[in-house]
Amino acid sequence: MQGKKFNLWVFGDAHVGTDRKYGRESLSDALFTSEQGGTEGGPAFAWDIAVDIGDMSGGQAVPDDAEGREITRQFDVLESHPRESIYSVCGNHDRSGLDEPPAWWWRKWIDPMGENVRFSQVDSDKRPYQVKGTWERYSFRVGNILFLMMSDINEPSQEIGRGDLGGNPGGVVSGESFLWWKNMVESHPNDIIISVHHYMLKNTTVASGEWEGVDKDEKGHWCDGYHGYKPEGTPQGASYLYFVDSKPDAQAFEHYLSEHPGAVDIWLGGHTHTHPDDTYGGRSHIEKKWGVHFINAACLSRYHGSTNVPKSRLLTFKEGRKDVRVGCYMHTSEFLPQGWYDKAERSLQLSRKFSLSP
Repeated sequence: MQGKKFNLWVFGDAHVGTDRKYGRESLSDALFTSEQGGTEGGPAFAWDIAVDIGDMSGGQAVPDDAEGREITRQFDVLESHPRESIYSVCGNHDRSGLDEPPAWWWRKWIDPMGENVRFSQVDSDKRPYQVKGTWERYSFRVGNILFLMMSDINEPSQEIGRGDLGGNPGGVVSGESFLWWKNMVESHPNDIIISVHHYMLKNTTVASGEWEGVDKDEKGHWCDGYHGYKPEGTPQGASYLYFVDSKPDAQAFEHYLSEHPGAVDIWLGGHTHTHPDDTYGGRSHIEKKWGVHFINAACLSRYHGSTNVPKSRLLTFKEGRKDVRVGCYMHTSEFLPQGWYDKAERSLQLSRKFSLSP
Protein backbone atom coordinates (compact mmCIF):
# COMPACT_ATOMS: atom_id res chain seq x y z
CA MET A 1 0.00 0.00 0.00
CA GLN A 2 1.58 3.25 -1.13
CA GLY A 3 1.11 6.85 0.03
CA LYS A 4 -1.67 5.92 2.44
CA LYS A 5 -3.89 4.95 -0.45
CA PHE A 6 -5.84 1.73 -0.80
CA ASN A 7 -6.34 0.60 -4.39
CA LEU A 8 -9.10 -1.95 -4.83
CA TRP A 9 -9.29 -3.64 -8.23
CA VAL A 10 -12.72 -5.10 -9.04
CA PHE A 11 -13.16 -7.52 -11.91
CA GLY A 12 -15.28 -10.52 -12.83
CA ASP A 13 -17.16 -12.45 -15.47
CA ALA A 14 -13.91 -13.76 -16.95
CA HIS A 15 -15.68 -16.87 -18.32
CA VAL A 16 -12.27 -18.43 -18.81
CA GLY A 17 -13.41 -21.55 -20.65
CA THR A 18 -15.45 -19.61 -23.19
CA ASP A 19 -12.69 -17.18 -24.16
CA ARG A 20 -10.10 -19.99 -24.22
CA LYS A 21 -12.06 -21.64 -27.04
CA TYR A 22 -11.41 -18.51 -29.10
CA GLY A 23 -7.72 -18.43 -28.26
CA ARG A 24 -8.02 -15.64 -25.69
CA GLU A 25 -6.92 -15.89 -22.06
CA SER A 26 -9.34 -13.50 -20.40
CA LEU A 27 -8.00 -13.89 -16.86
CA SER A 28 -4.25 -14.01 -17.43
CA ASP A 29 -4.43 -11.17 -19.98
CA ALA A 30 -6.08 -8.92 -17.38
CA LEU A 31 -3.70 -9.95 -14.60
CA PHE A 32 -0.65 -9.44 -16.81
CA THR A 33 -1.90 -6.08 -18.06
CA SER A 34 -2.48 -4.84 -14.51
CA GLU A 35 1.11 -5.61 -13.53
CA GLN A 36 3.07 -5.18 -16.77
CA GLY A 37 0.89 -3.08 -19.07
CA GLY A 38 -1.14 -4.18 -22.07
CA THR A 39 -0.02 -5.24 -25.52
CA GLU A 40 -2.19 -2.51 -27.07
CA GLY A 41 -0.74 0.41 -25.13
CA GLY A 42 -2.74 0.28 -21.92
CA PRO A 43 -0.68 1.17 -18.83
CA ALA A 44 -0.04 -1.03 -15.82
CA PHE A 45 -1.77 0.14 -12.65
CA ALA A 46 -1.26 -0.27 -8.91
CA TRP A 47 -3.64 -2.39 -6.85
CA ASP A 48 -3.41 -3.71 -3.31
CA ILE A 49 -6.07 -6.41 -3.43
CA ALA A 50 -8.68 -7.46 -5.96
CA VAL A 51 -12.30 -8.52 -5.63
CA ASP A 52 -13.52 -11.06 -8.18
CA ILE A 53 -17.29 -10.81 -8.53
CA GLY A 54 -17.67 -14.32 -9.97
CA ASP A 55 -18.30 -16.27 -13.15
CA MET A 56 -14.78 -17.55 -13.60
CA SER A 57 -16.34 -20.45 -15.50
CA GLY A 58 -17.72 -20.26 -19.02
CA GLY A 59 -20.13 -22.54 -20.85
CA GLN A 60 -23.75 -23.30 -20.12
CA ALA A 61 -23.31 -26.68 -18.44
CA VAL A 62 -21.77 -27.22 -15.01
CA PRO A 63 -18.02 -26.45 -14.72
CA ASP A 64 -15.44 -29.24 -14.66
CA ASP A 65 -11.90 -29.93 -13.48
CA ALA A 66 -10.30 -29.16 -16.84
CA GLU A 67 -11.53 -25.59 -16.67
CA GLY A 68 -10.45 -25.38 -13.04
CA ARG A 69 -6.90 -26.37 -13.99
CA GLU A 70 -6.91 -23.76 -16.76
CA ILE A 71 -7.93 -21.06 -14.31
CA THR A 72 -5.13 -21.90 -11.87
CA ARG A 73 -2.71 -21.93 -14.82
CA GLN A 74 -3.81 -18.43 -15.79
CA PHE A 75 -3.46 -17.20 -12.20
CA ASP A 76 0.20 -18.22 -12.38
CA VAL A 77 0.94 -15.17 -14.56
CA LEU A 78 0.91 -13.03 -11.39
CA GLU A 79 4.37 -11.77 -10.43
CA SER A 80 3.87 -8.77 -8.13
CA HIS A 81 0.86 -10.05 -6.20
CA PRO A 82 0.18 -13.35 -4.45
CA ARG A 83 -2.77 -15.44 -5.59
CA GLU A 84 -4.23 -14.82 -2.12
CA SER A 85 -4.58 -11.09 -2.81
CA ILE A 86 -7.71 -11.87 -4.87
CA TYR A 87 -10.98 -12.37 -2.95
CA SER A 88 -13.79 -14.09 -4.83
CA VAL A 89 -17.50 -14.83 -4.75
CA CYS A 90 -19.28 -17.56 -6.71
CA GLY A 91 -21.25 -16.56 -9.81
CA ASN A 92 -24.11 -18.39 -11.50
CA HIS A 93 -21.77 -20.04 -14.02
CA ASP A 94 -19.59 -21.30 -11.16
CA ARG A 95 -22.45 -23.25 -9.56
CA SER A 96 -22.39 -27.05 -9.63
CA GLY A 97 -25.35 -29.27 -10.51
CA LEU A 98 -28.34 -29.84 -8.24
CA ASP A 99 -27.30 -33.49 -7.74
CA GLU A 100 -23.70 -32.55 -6.86
CA PRO A 101 -22.21 -31.25 -3.61
CA PRO A 102 -22.97 -27.51 -3.38
CA ALA A 103 -20.41 -25.42 -5.28
CA TRP A 104 -17.85 -28.24 -5.20
CA TRP A 105 -16.07 -26.94 -8.30
CA TRP A 106 -15.81 -23.36 -7.09
CA ARG A 107 -14.71 -24.48 -3.62
CA LYS A 108 -12.07 -26.73 -5.15
CA TRP A 109 -10.55 -24.39 -7.72
CA ILE A 110 -11.36 -20.82 -6.57
CA ASP A 111 -11.50 -21.67 -2.87
CA PRO A 112 -11.85 -18.44 -0.84
CA MET A 113 -11.34 -20.23 2.47
CA GLY A 114 -8.18 -22.09 1.42
CA GLU A 115 -9.78 -25.49 1.97
CA ASN A 116 -8.24 -27.08 -1.13
CA VAL A 117 -4.81 -25.51 -1.49
CA ARG A 118 -3.55 -28.51 -3.50
CA PHE A 119 -5.88 -27.56 -6.34
CA SER A 120 -6.60 -23.85 -5.87
CA GLN A 121 -3.13 -22.80 -4.71
CA VAL A 122 -4.85 -20.57 -2.14
CA ASP A 123 -3.12 -20.63 1.25
CA SER A 124 -5.40 -18.79 3.67
CA ASP A 125 -2.45 -17.95 5.93
CA LYS A 126 -1.00 -15.84 3.10
CA ARG A 127 -4.06 -13.63 2.77
CA PRO A 128 -3.06 -9.97 3.20
CA TYR A 129 -6.34 -9.58 5.11
CA GLN A 130 -7.74 -12.62 6.87
CA VAL A 131 -11.19 -13.94 6.04
CA LYS A 132 -13.88 -15.04 8.50
CA GLY A 133 -16.85 -17.19 7.62
CA THR A 134 -17.62 -19.89 5.08
CA TRP A 135 -17.35 -20.29 1.31
CA GLU A 136 -20.96 -19.09 1.00
CA ARG A 137 -20.55 -15.92 3.07
CA TYR A 138 -17.44 -14.40 4.58
CA SER A 139 -16.00 -11.09 5.64
CA PHE A 140 -12.64 -9.37 5.82
CA ARG A 141 -11.47 -5.95 6.87
CA VAL A 142 -9.11 -3.33 5.41
CA GLY A 143 -8.79 -0.54 7.94
CA ASN A 144 -12.32 0.73 8.57
CA ILE A 145 -13.70 -0.91 5.42
CA LEU A 146 -15.67 -4.09 6.08
CA PHE A 147 -16.21 -6.36 3.07
CA LEU A 148 -19.27 -8.63 3.13
CA MET A 149 -18.82 -11.34 0.50
CA MET A 150 -21.83 -13.43 -0.57
CA SER A 151 -21.80 -16.19 -3.17
CA ASP A 152 -24.50 -17.10 -5.64
CA ILE A 153 -25.96 -20.57 -4.98
CA ASN A 154 -28.38 -23.03 -6.54
CA GLU A 155 -32.00 -22.33 -5.70
CA PRO A 156 -33.12 -25.34 -3.58
CA SER A 157 -36.79 -25.02 -4.56
CA GLN A 158 -36.01 -25.61 -8.25
CA GLU A 159 -36.12 -29.13 -9.66
CA ILE A 160 -34.18 -28.17 -12.77
CA GLY A 161 -30.68 -26.83 -12.26
CA ARG A 162 -27.85 -25.19 -14.17
CA GLY A 163 -26.81 -28.04 -16.38
CA ASP A 164 -30.36 -29.16 -17.23
CA LEU A 165 -31.43 -25.63 -18.10
CA GLY A 166 -28.28 -24.89 -20.02
CA GLY A 167 -27.76 -22.09 -17.54
CA ASN A 168 -29.99 -20.37 -15.01
CA PRO A 169 -29.35 -16.66 -14.85
CA GLY A 170 -31.48 -15.63 -11.84
CA GLY A 171 -29.44 -14.76 -8.72
CA VAL A 172 -29.85 -16.64 -5.43
CA VAL A 173 -28.78 -16.33 -1.80
CA SER A 174 -29.98 -18.34 1.17
CA GLY A 175 -31.98 -16.88 4.01
CA GLU A 176 -29.01 -17.59 6.26
CA SER A 177 -26.79 -15.41 4.08
CA PHE A 178 -29.26 -12.54 4.16
CA LEU A 179 -29.56 -12.71 7.95
CA TRP A 180 -25.76 -12.86 8.25
CA TRP A 181 -25.47 -9.78 6.03
CA LYS A 182 -28.15 -7.91 8.00
CA ASN A 183 -26.52 -8.75 11.34
CA MET A 184 -23.08 -7.73 10.06
CA VAL A 185 -24.41 -4.41 8.79
CA GLU A 186 -26.21 -3.64 12.04
CA SER A 187 -23.31 -4.67 14.27
CA HIS A 188 -20.79 -2.46 12.42
CA PRO A 189 -22.45 0.97 12.23
CA ASN A 190 -19.14 2.86 12.27
CA ASP A 191 -17.54 1.07 9.31
CA ILE A 192 -17.52 1.70 5.59
CA ILE A 193 -19.39 -1.37 4.39
CA ILE A 194 -18.88 -2.84 0.93
CA SER A 195 -21.27 -5.64 -0.02
CA VAL A 196 -20.18 -8.01 -2.79
CA HIS A 197 -22.37 -10.40 -4.75
CA HIS A 198 -22.29 -11.57 -8.34
CA TYR A 199 -25.60 -9.82 -9.04
CA MET A 200 -26.82 -6.28 -8.77
CA LEU A 201 -30.02 -5.56 -6.88
CA LYS A 202 -33.27 -4.91 -8.73
CA ASN A 203 -33.59 -1.59 -10.56
CA THR A 204 -30.21 -0.26 -9.47
CA THR A 205 -27.87 -0.29 -12.51
CA VAL A 206 -28.01 -0.88 -16.26
CA ALA A 207 -30.51 -3.58 -17.32
CA SER A 208 -31.22 -4.73 -13.76
CA GLY A 209 -34.98 -4.47 -13.95
CA GLU A 210 -37.65 -7.12 -14.41
CA TRP A 211 -37.42 -8.72 -17.89
CA GLU A 212 -34.51 -6.42 -18.78
CA GLY A 213 -32.02 -9.29 -18.97
CA VAL A 214 -33.75 -10.86 -21.98
CA ASP A 215 -35.22 -9.50 -25.21
CA LYS A 216 -38.05 -9.97 -27.71
CA ASP A 217 -37.70 -10.93 -31.35
CA GLU A 218 -39.54 -9.36 -34.27
CA LYS A 219 -42.55 -11.62 -33.59
CA GLY A 220 -42.77 -10.53 -29.96
CA HIS A 221 -41.39 -13.77 -28.53
CA TRP A 222 -38.95 -13.71 -25.65
CA CYS A 223 -35.38 -14.54 -26.64
CA ASP A 224 -31.78 -14.11 -25.53
CA GLY A 225 -30.65 -10.61 -24.58
CA TYR A 226 -27.94 -9.68 -22.11
CA HIS A 227 -28.57 -13.18 -20.70
CA GLY A 228 -29.86 -16.42 -22.12
CA TYR A 229 -33.62 -16.84 -22.21
CA LYS A 230 -34.44 -19.92 -20.11
CA PRO A 231 -38.23 -20.38 -19.92
CA GLU A 232 -37.97 -22.49 -16.75
CA GLY A 233 -35.20 -20.42 -15.23
CA THR A 234 -37.03 -17.30 -14.00
CA PRO A 235 -36.12 -15.19 -17.07
CA GLN A 236 -38.01 -12.21 -15.64
CA GLY A 237 -35.29 -11.95 -13.00
CA ALA A 238 -32.35 -12.94 -15.18
CA SER A 239 -30.34 -9.80 -14.44
CA TYR A 240 -30.68 -9.29 -10.69
CA LEU A 241 -30.61 -11.08 -7.33
CA TYR A 242 -33.98 -12.78 -7.64
CA PHE A 243 -34.31 -15.45 -4.91
CA VAL A 244 -33.72 -14.96 -1.18
CA ASP A 245 -34.65 -17.85 1.12
CA SER A 246 -36.47 -19.51 -1.83
CA LYS A 247 -38.81 -16.56 -2.28
CA PRO A 248 -38.95 -15.41 -5.92
CA ASP A 249 -38.43 -11.70 -6.58
CA ALA A 250 -37.87 -11.41 -2.83
CA GLN A 251 -36.14 -7.99 -2.82
CA ALA A 252 -35.05 -8.63 0.77
CA PHE A 253 -31.92 -6.49 0.41
CA GLU A 254 -33.83 -3.78 -1.44
CA HIS A 255 -36.49 -3.53 1.28
CA TYR A 256 -33.88 -3.41 4.03
CA LEU A 257 -31.83 -0.71 2.34
CA SER A 258 -34.90 1.40 1.57
CA GLU A 259 -35.77 1.28 5.28
CA HIS A 260 -32.16 1.89 6.37
CA PRO A 261 -30.73 4.32 3.81
CA GLY A 262 -26.97 4.65 3.94
CA ALA A 263 -26.50 1.46 5.98
CA VAL A 264 -24.14 0.24 3.24
CA ASP A 265 -21.74 2.44 1.28
CA ILE A 266 -21.08 0.34 -1.83
CA TRP A 267 -22.59 -2.72 -3.54
CA LEU A 268 -20.21 -4.42 -5.99
CA GLY A 269 -21.56 -6.83 -8.59
CA GLY A 270 -21.66 -7.58 -12.28
CA HIS A 271 -23.33 -10.40 -14.25
CA THR A 272 -24.63 -8.09 -16.99
CA HIS A 273 -21.89 -7.52 -19.60
CA THR A 274 -22.24 -4.42 -21.71
CA HIS A 275 -20.60 -1.25 -22.99
CA PRO A 276 -19.64 1.26 -20.26
CA ASP A 277 -21.91 3.88 -21.84
CA ASP A 278 -24.99 1.63 -21.91
CA THR A 279 -27.97 3.03 -19.98
CA TYR A 280 -30.67 0.47 -20.81
CA GLY A 281 -33.57 0.87 -18.40
CA GLY A 282 -32.53 4.46 -17.74
CA ARG A 283 -29.64 3.42 -15.47
CA SER A 284 -25.87 3.45 -15.92
CA HIS A 285 -23.19 1.12 -14.53
CA ILE A 286 -22.77 3.30 -11.42
CA GLU A 287 -25.84 4.59 -9.63
CA LYS A 288 -26.79 5.76 -6.14
CA LYS A 289 -29.97 4.49 -4.49
CA TRP A 290 -31.00 4.28 -0.82
CA GLY A 291 -27.72 6.03 -0.01
CA VAL A 292 -25.76 3.12 -1.57
CA HIS A 293 -23.37 3.36 -4.52
CA PHE A 294 -24.08 0.44 -6.85
CA ILE A 295 -21.22 -0.46 -9.20
CA ASN A 296 -21.50 -3.00 -12.00
CA ALA A 297 -17.89 -4.12 -12.62
CA ALA A 298 -18.48 -6.72 -15.37
CA CYS A 299 -16.75 -8.08 -17.49
CA LEU A 300 -13.35 -9.51 -18.53
CA SER A 301 -14.75 -11.86 -21.16
CA ARG A 302 -14.78 -10.95 -24.84
CA TYR A 303 -16.72 -13.94 -26.16
CA HIS A 304 -19.25 -15.05 -23.54
CA GLY A 305 -22.47 -13.64 -24.95
CA SER A 306 -23.12 -10.91 -27.50
CA THR A 307 -22.75 -7.75 -25.40
CA ASN A 308 -19.21 -8.13 -24.04
CA VAL A 309 -16.83 -5.19 -23.68
CA PRO A 310 -13.83 -6.29 -21.55
CA LYS A 311 -13.29 -3.85 -18.69
CA SER A 312 -12.80 -3.61 -14.93
CA ARG A 313 -12.94 -0.99 -12.19
CA LEU A 314 -10.32 0.43 -9.84
CA LEU A 315 -11.47 2.07 -6.60
CA THR A 316 -8.95 4.36 -4.91
CA PHE A 317 -9.46 5.25 -1.25
CA LYS A 318 -7.28 7.88 0.44
CA GLU A 319 -6.48 8.15 4.13
CA GLY A 320 -8.69 10.76 5.82
CA ARG A 321 -10.88 11.33 2.75
CA LYS A 322 -14.59 10.63 2.25
CA ASP A 323 -14.36 10.46 -1.54
CA VAL A 324 -13.41 7.40 -3.56
CA ARG A 325 -12.30 7.53 -7.18
CA VAL A 326 -13.75 4.84 -9.47
CA GLY A 327 -11.79 4.36 -12.68
CA CYS A 328 -12.81 2.24 -15.67
CA TYR A 329 -10.07 0.26 -17.43
CA MET A 330 -10.69 -1.06 -20.95
CA HIS A 331 -8.84 -4.33 -21.46
CA THR A 332 -9.05 -4.54 -25.26
CA SER A 333 -9.23 -2.01 -28.09
CA GLU A 334 -12.16 -3.26 -30.17
CA PHE A 335 -14.52 -0.62 -28.78
CA LEU A 336 -12.32 1.97 -27.06
CA PRO A 337 -8.54 2.32 -26.70
CA GLN A 338 -6.99 -0.03 -24.17
CA GLY A 339 -6.45 1.78 -20.89
CA TRP A 340 -8.41 4.24 -18.79
CA TYR A 341 -11.75 5.45 -20.12
CA ASP A 342 -11.97 8.90 -18.59
CA LYS A 343 -15.62 9.45 -19.50
CA ALA A 344 -16.64 6.58 -17.20
CA GLU A 345 -14.61 7.76 -14.19
CA ARG A 346 -16.61 8.74 -11.10
CA SER A 347 -15.92 10.29 -7.70
CA LEU A 348 -18.24 8.95 -5.01
CA GLN A 349 -18.84 10.22 -1.49
CA LEU A 350 -18.61 7.76 1.39
CA SER A 351 -20.49 7.90 4.69
CA ARG A 352 -17.26 8.55 6.60
CA LYS A 353 -13.55 9.11 6.08
CA PHE A 354 -11.40 6.16 5.09
CA SER A 355 -8.80 5.10 7.64
CA LEU A 356 -6.18 2.37 7.43
CA SER A 357 -6.74 1.83 11.16
CA PRO A 358 -9.90 -0.10 12.10
